Amino acid sequence: MSTDRYVSPLSERYASKEMQYIFSPDMKFRTWRKLWIALAETEKELGLNITQEQIDELKAHADDINYDVAKERERQVRHDVMSHVYAYGVQCPKAKGIIHLGATSCYVGDNTDIIVMTEALKLVRKKLVNVIAELSKFADKYKAQPTLAFTHFQPAQPTTVGKRATLWTQEFLLDLEDLEYVLGTMKLLGSKGTTGTQASFLELFDGDQETIDKIDPMIAEKMGFKECYPVSGQTYSRKVDTRVLNVLAGIAASAHKMSNDIRLLQHLKEVEEPFEKSQIGSSAMAYKRNPMRSERIASLSRYVMVDALNPAITSATQWFERTLDDSANKRLSIPEGFLAIDGILDLCLNVVDGLVVYPKVIEKRLMSELPFMATENIMMDAVKAGGDRQELHERIRELSMEAGRNVKVEGKDNNLLELIAADPAFNLTLEELQKTMDPTKYVGRAKEQTEAFLAKVVNPVLEAHKDMLGVKAEINV
Repeated sequence: MSTDRYVSPLSERYASKEMQYIFSPDMKFRTWRKLWIALAETEKELGLNITQEQIDELKAHADDINYDVAKERERQVRHDVMSHVYAYGVQCPKAKGIIHLGATSCYVGDNTDIIVMTEALKLVRKKLVNVIAELSKFADKYKAQPTLAFTHFQPAQPTTVGKRATLWTQEFLLDLEDLEYVLGTMKLLGSKGTTGTQASFLELFDGDQETIDKIDPMIAEKMGFKECYPVSGQTYSRKVDTRVLNVLAGIAASAHKMSNDIRLLQHLKEVEEPFEKSQIGSSAMAYKRNPMRSERIASLSRYVMVDALNPAITSATQWFERTLDDSANKRLSIPEGFLAIDGILDLCLNVVDGLVVYPKVIEKRLMSELPFMATENIMMDAVKAGGDRQELHERIRELSMEAGRNVKVEGKDNNLLELIAADPAFNLTLEELQKTMDPTKYVGRAKEQTEAFLAKVVNPVLEAHKDMLGVKAEINV
């Protein structure tokens, strides 16, 4: 690694090798050559004077790209596509005259962008499915573990640890739906010419409209796509980039929410992300176990959510059939959005797979708040014992305030049950009151909801994507 120049942390620290390859020069320029081969084959099949020998020559050099020749040529002509056309022609002297025939630069540039984003979306889908699978295992394991729930981060009616995890899972499922919709609607640009009118092909095929109509479908099929966008300027609509990065931003938002919850739970010492044996939490405070993976998820997620603005603004500011102020932005925003979300999903896999739950801490905190939550049941029991509901409601309110003061001002334990037992209006003993302190009475249908959600919603999704399961997180520094 060079130490005298900037290196992107997305490639050095966060993104997997698999995602990095998708956005590599090799993937890009090999795809260019595949597109040139597809174009030449299509033109030959539709009657142009292109020989099989020329096609075979192009195929023989599809992968062994002479980067040095292309780089030197670009230094002279300042045009990347024509430099690679030239370099390909050096390797394929018999075919050099028909490379890129009738096409404009966007034929290779834009079609490759679509192909690359499609492959990247497939990798994101695979990792997202595995995050959902790991969360479903966690939710099932802890579906009956009562825990204090929070609204406004204030104690609220209990839930279960597993039920809470279903909330994270559901958001990722929504992201998967969005991803699969966008993935299913990806189309190639095809070969439309400089302003999208296919004027060059009208010339090549002597105005034969029926033949020209076959070009895009044939190229799409050769490149593994169902179809091309029916109309375009010189480029495919940059709205496509917006749709793609909005999917990534949605995943990032879900990951951010989950990671924030985990960070808060780790502060409460109820749930903890994995912490390696030799890991150091702080250079000064040796005892610390910081939630650094969850913090990294949150940090990278904010980057992806903000990055989604780039293609939206770019799409909005394109002029007529083509303007080049999209190019530099696309080179950054699209790959980096994918590299970041790739790192985020690997971190999510790692964190969820290694989450540590501390039931005793969870129980202690829940029991310290449960008397307040049991007051409605207590009031009902007191009414059945002959009390007046309205008077008892007022007494519970007053005693709850007193118990709250004891906890917050005096630093004492919650003594609400003792205060109620001592009040003759309730006609209940402390032993009777303590019988109401079973947390499972207050979690509602959390366990049943979790079971139903996993069985009816999550499991069918995982079954439909079972060929994608088994991904292991690739975590760097």
